Amino acid sequence: MAESIAFEIAGKVLEKLGSAAYERISLAWGVREEFEKLKDTLAAIRAVVLDAEQQQARRLELNLIDEFEIQELRRQVLKRGSTGRKVRHFFSGSNPLACRFRMGNKIKKANEMLNEIAANKAKFHLTEKHETNVIHRERETYSFVKTSSVIGRDEAKQHLVNFLTDPTDGEDIPVLPIVGIGGIGKTTLAQLVFNEESVKSHFELRIWVCVTEDFDIKQLMIKIIKSATGMKCKDMNKEELRKDLQDCLNGKRFFMVLDDVWNDDNKKWSELKDLLCGGAQGSRIIVTTRIRNVATITGTILPYDLEHLSYENCLSLFLKLAFKEGEEKQHDNLVRIGEGIVQKCKGVALAVKTLGSLLCSTRVQHDWELVRDSELVKLKQEENDILPALKLSYDHLPWYLKQCFAFCSVFPKDFEFNAIFLIRLWMANGFLQSPYENEKPEDIGNRYVQELLSRSFFQQFEDKFFTFTFKMHDLVHDLALSVAQNEVNSCNHYLTGNVRHLWFDLSKQGASQLPNNLSRPQSLILSDEKGKGDSESRIAEVISRSKHLRVLDLNASSFEHLPNNIRYLKQLRYLTLACNGNIKRLPDSICNLQSLQTLDLYGCRGIVELPKDIRYLISLRDLTVTTKQTRLQENGISCLTSLRRLMFFECENLEKLFEDIQNLTALRELYIYRCHNLVSLPQGLKYLPTLENLGIVKCEMLDLTMEELELEREEGGSLRKLAIGGVPKLESLPQWILLGSIKTLQHLYIRDLKNLSMLPIWFQHLTSLQSVEIINCPQLSSLPEGVQHLTALKRLEIGGCPKLNKRCIEETGEDWPKIAHVPDFYYDDSKITTNDE
Repeated sequence: MAESIAFEIAGKVLEKLGSAAYERISLAWGVREEFEKLKDTLAAIRAVVLDAEQQQARRLELNLIDEFEIQELRRQVLKRGSTGRKVRHFFSGSNPLACRFRMGNKIKKANEMLNEIAANKAKFHLTEKHETNVIHRERETYSFVKTSSVIGRDEAKQHLVNFLTDPTDGEDIPVLPIVGIGGIGKTTLAQLVFNEESVKSHFELRIWVCVTEDFDIKQLMIKIIKSATGMKCKDMNKEELRKDLQDCLNGKRFFMVLDDVWNDDNKKWSELKDLLCGGAQGSRIIVTTRIRNVATITGTILPYDLEHLSYENCLSLFLKLAFKEGEEKQHDNLVRIGEGIVQKCKGVALAVKTLGSLLCSTRVQHDWELVRDSELVKLKQEENDILPALKLSYDHLPWYLKQCFAFCSVFPKDFEFNAIFLIRLWMANGFLQSPYENEKPEDIGNRYVQELLSRSFFQQFEDKFFTFTFKMHDLVHDLALSVAQNEVNSCNHYLTGNVRHLWFDLSKQGASQLPNNLSRPQSLILSDEKGKGDSESRIAEVISRSKHLRVLDLNASSFEHLPNNIRYLKQLRYLTLACNGNIKRLPDSICNLQSLQTLDLYGCRGIVELPKDIRYLISLRDLTVTTKQTRLQENGISCLTSLRRLMFFECENLEKLFEDIQNLTALRELYIYRCHNLVSLPQGLKYLPTLENLGIVKCEMLDLTMEELELEREEGGSLRKLAIGGVPKLESLPQWILLGSIKTLQHLYIRDLKNLSMLPIWFQHLTSLQSVEIINCPQLSSLPEGVQHLTALKRLEIGGCPKLNKRCIEETGEDWPKIAHVPDFYYDDSKITTNDE
């Protein structure tokens, strides 16, 4: 990963040097000429680094770059960034001449160092390149498979056979994509179906094409013609190939497998599909891909998500590969070890094959135990084994996603990621890059998560209404560890000074075991779920040696005082003290952390009040507050004009929020949870123009019917999601709660409103509404008129509403005509719960 990191660092520095702010600084300091030299040299270095990344597997000399030049480049970049902040502070004081001299000298030295690196590029056989995502591999698949060697895919095979033989046809050739993680068995399933006797007899022509990664149309035509006819036609031009292809397919019912497709360029796919339109009715295409976006582009029907093999099927496959037939009965001890090995594979067929084949030549118990107890990344892998197969997916990632993916290995296996949490960490580490000048970091991060989900790096997606969660497959986690090399550590093993991101479990090892040899960590995540990490002095010592920290996660810590030396963490972007019930106050010096973007005090029930100078945290974008205060100070949080997300959680004594909330003009998300004594919301709430998510849950004293909050406008708001629950005074939803978003609201969640008796008449005007959940509202007796006109509504769930249930019975209920058009309607009368999520 070192080359990717260096490429990104050079790119980020270039971006900063090219910004208007840096142009002004360079003029003010009189160092513009040196700045321009630095930009030119970094551009060359960035191109060299990209070439280094693509030659990584072939050039041993590049290890020197990894160990010396790239590390030196990073050190200088980070040092210059840190010094720049100090110099700017000094400059603002009294000594601009000293600043100009010092900064000019540092840039000059950096230029000399970079020029030397650039001059040496020929020595390492490097050339300047532009970035490209095409990764040329020699991987080739074929149509044959030994049917007896395939286990556990009967149901999937039948699903595909039904698709292939279905007599229903449309205008387009039906295309079914098979989607799944690398190594799960997509190609094997396609081979199985391709060789099925009923399929052979159904089609006049069967064509198997392993698709080139750059999706070259000419090469695809050559492959299709060769598979269909055996004819080689490499010397033909595209027009000649087109004619031969049409002759080949004309009037014939064909079945084509396009295996291992990576292309997500819709224009290229449309061009190929137009060339295949000459076949007869009943022709079918199956596409295998790891990327959901490819499936979306190519498929005419919903993709088939290939599931992991069951444990029983994995064990059968493993025993078949590791032993000769019947031999396993003679080795009960090895079979027991094999059961543990199979559990490591988590249902991925290629992983089972890799480890089964690895052990087929040894019956030594120690060898088997070594495989069971070792990380997959440390085991020998051949070219077609599981990690190289997964590495291909990594190689196809654009450079800006590689470091985001590798960073995820800092968390333990089976860790449940919250999208908001992960995006904040990426943001704090400076991983988020955008070609669009005005794109917000939160939107960039969400785009990154969606892309990694699409490419099967993340799985087990679960919608949580205001956010979503997901996990990494254990094998994908092994891949992330392998590409992260020594920069990430989550296992509490021996650490090197190169570690930049560290997860340390204090519940398994005391704070005294925290490493002493960390030189420049950027992320320090201390997990303490069992409350054993009570060595405040040891944590303070680690912080004192980690002055370049950008992320400090002290979740579930138990100390009473935040270490005073935290004020020296000038680069800190992310700080969480969540679920620390002992801390009572934050030091005022925390307000000097003007780079801080996220401050999380979730569940810090002992905090008496927020720091009086909190308004100086001018970079803060995400703030979660738990406090014992009854009132919040004016000119405090309301001065944090960069805030995008604000949450009040379990502020038990809080009676009112600050009145000048309208100053938070960038606020997108506002959540008020379990503030039991909150009696009213501020008037300024209705003047938040960018608010997209609003959640109000378990605020028993809150009155939402006050006339003074009536909104003058019905439109112009931007609310997308609204959740209200546990507000017993509410009998009907007031229109002001929409904040002028009657045309934009998409998702509505209503829960635990025991006195809610009706939905308002304006409900019928929510023309963008896509989903509604109404849970545990026992007095709600009917749906309002006009619901049948909400054509965007796709999902309706009702639970714990007995009166409403009777009116929504399919076909016979009085309200059924209002909701008959909703594709997904669920009713669960057992769903009477007070869960806040």
